[in-house]
Amino acid sequence: MALRIVIDARRIRDFGIGTYIRSLAHALGKIDAENQYTLITSPEETKRLTGLPPNFQTAEYRRTDQEFLDHLAFPVLLQSLRADLIHIPLNRVPVLMPRPYVVTVHDMSNLYFDDPRSRAWMEMRRWRLRRGLARAERVLAVSEATSRDVQKALGIPAQRIRVIYNAPDPEFLNHGPVADARAGGPQAAEHERLRILERYQIHYPFLLYAGSIRPHKNVPRLVEAFAVLRDELASHPVYHDLRLIIIGDRISQYPQVRHAVIKSRVENTVRFLGFVPFDTLRCFYESAAAFVFPSRYEGFGLPPLEAMASGAPVVCSNVSSLPEVVGDAAVMVNPERVFEIARGIREVLLSDQLRAELVRKGRAQASRFSWERTARQVLEIYRESARRR
Repeated sequence: MALRIVIDARRIRDFGIGTYIRSLAHALGKIDAENQYTLITSPEETKRLTGLPPNFQTAEYRRTDQEFLDHLAFPVLLQSLRADLIHIPLNRVPVLMPRPYVVTVHDMSNLYFDDPRSRAWMEMRRWRLRRGLARAERVLAVSEATSRDVQKALGIPAQRIRVIYNAPDPEFLNHGPVADARAGGPQAAEHERLRILERYQIHYPFLLYAGSIRPHKNVPRLVEAFAVLRDELASHPVYHDLRLIIIGDRISQYPQVRHAVIKSRVENTVRFLGFVPFDTLRCFYESAAAFVFPSRYEGFGLPPLEAMASGAPVVCSNVSSLPEVVGDAAVMVNPERVFEIARGIREVLLSDQLRAELVRKGRAQASRFSWERTARQVLEIYRESARRR
């Protein structure tokens, strides 16, 4: 019997969770023509969910999951949809959430790194997180590291958690043309890549960081490591004009990053580009001298895999889920040590053999993760949870 499954798709614009929602929806659309899906999103975002098969529809809803009234209004909407199962794709469950539902947990950073307004406020948040997961039919964790964090931080039993990995957007793994402008083959693709770089006036080698710049992402230390590396390579024939490009967040929200740029005296060599279109992001991955990701904590760590799929050598942290995700396909460094981050980048830049090995291993590692495999595992959880209810 077909199930009526509702997926909360309101975070579809977010950097990581948005990729999860889009990719999972399209992968489910390819493998499941039986069940009926309703994706809840704002009226402005329905266009991001085009191209899905007829058993997918959208339901418009204007409130965000951060509004107090959402705890009441969202459950009322869900009740009206008469779902057999609801999928909340992040650990932000309304207090009055109707059952049955499953929750995907991407990380526990909001408990570990957010600045608490007060002890009482933090305890309330912990209670909400624990309650939301305890009432779920199943908790989906995106890595073994995240599963351990959920058990440790919230006391959720291991047997109620299922690890289902994320994957890069399939377009990163598709090394053929991804845009109409690339449809003419390799020469046209290269021309398009150069055109994008010219639009951003990039005529120099650069390191790339893509992702949010919240405190645990460790971007100030990346800036400091870049400043150290600039000094060391000042007379290098290729990297004397090395730059750092940061994509994916609004710098105005994080003054400590701007302070690190000024203190390190690299104002003219660090660029913040905010969010960019997919083809532009892929172009930057493909063109970077190295992708650097010194995060102190990751629930999964999608950007390093995207970079690997695009052929960029990767330097990343040796903590949290990152070793689990990147395997032996990246140079791993201690994110607390500026000079170790700089050393790792320098090794990648100055060794052609190492770069070639990382590119080869990186593409192989990224191809081990598949949204179709993820969707099949999620669909299995949907069926199990609905049967159990």
